[in-house]
Amino acid sequence: MTPQEQQSILSIALLAAFADGNKADAEREAIRRMAESLPHESGGTVLVRLYQDVLLKRVSLADAVAGLPDAGQRQLAYEMAVCVCDADGRQSPAEAAFLSDLKARLKLDAGEAAAFEREADAVLDAAEKAVPVAVPVAPPVVAASVAPGVDLDKSILNYALLNGALELLPQSWASIAIIPLQVKMVYAIGKAHGVELDQGHIREFIAAVGVGLTSQYLEQFGRKLLGGLLGKAAGRTVGRLGGAATGMAFSFATTYALGQVARRYYAGGRVMSTELLKQSFQDLLGPAKQMQAQYLPQIQQKAATLDAGQVMQMVRGGV
Repeated sequence: MTPQEQQSILSIALLAAFADGNKADAEREAIRRMAESLPHESGGTVLVRLYQDVLLKRVSLADAVAGLPDAGQRQLAYEMAVCVCDADGRQSPAEAAFLSDLKARLKLDAGEAAAFEREADAVLDAAEKAVPVAVPVAPPVVAASVAPGVDLDKSILNYALLNGALELLPQSWASIAIIPLQVKMVYAIGKAHGVELDQGHIREFIAAVGVGLTSQYLEQFGRKLLGGLLGKAAGRTVGRLGGAATGMAFSFATTYALGQVARRYYAGGRVMSTELLKQSFQDLLGPAKQMQAQYLPQIQQKAATLDAGQVMQMVRGGV
């Protein structure tokens, strides 16, 4: 894939991220920081420029589509756009309209596009069954006791290992599952402390911690694309594991730090301020990134055995 083709796909992903006109300023800022965080040698400078071009409307969807002559790359661009729009939940009408326009412009194979849409919908359906969309939320309490026999540290580590492994997979559906698994992890932590939450409240908590849902997915995708892990034909070509090392550390560390903050938050009766949540997450993120090296063999072992069916089962059932 040439640099120009990479840029076209990234531009489409960024346009998808901002297709919803109600995108919060905080999420835009998170995407900007994400773009700037990518190393220059792996394309970080390119992504910062593309981010600015999209916000200032210097790049159009027509321009980005014109830069993708290969059918496999056009399919990949569409899959990435769907994933970006799905990152923060079900698509809004504006996002659905953007994707419909994109699909028409890309002139995709109808069967392939429909097959991927079914896969993406299946992940969302499984996530909603694992964590209800809406449930009554109990009022905050001063403290809560953990259910007997629940080993939260082990559970949080297992989620982190799995999300690190998903980062190593070349398939475009793999990263879709990372955020639903984080939502499921927070749900399980709250439930262990006697609090049952719905997806809306959990996603608000994740955002309060400082983990942007859309920006998190874009970072995962950007690192895969710029690192050469995503191959031709919609990511179905096996890529280079080494190219995803940084992204793997990011997904592992983000999941682990998020889980530990959630454990403190629900154990303490949900009284931590937004500022304290963000500070606690940042304090845990560095040590979590260092932990990733210790668990690298286990992450690689998980990645070597994962397939779509197993990932779906993990989203739906136990981890």
